[in-house]
Amino acid sequence: MFDERFLMHRLRSTSIAGVTAGTLAMVLFAWHFFHDHIWNWELLSIGITMAVVKQSILLWYRLRN
Repeated sequence: MFDERFLMHRLRSTSIAGVTAGTLAMVLFAWHFFHDHIWNWELLSIGITMAVVKQSILLWYRLRN
């Protein structure tokens, strides 16, 4: 029913969206920290969580393949 190209495009777009959201969270955290001198723990935790999950999944696939 679905073409393999469709599934690869969906996978790639989801990955790009996740990385973009994590990067945006870290940029907003840096903006609040350097401009307003406020630590925004929510944005920092989102950015760190995105990085840890991405690296963990990368390591998982590297060890399993």
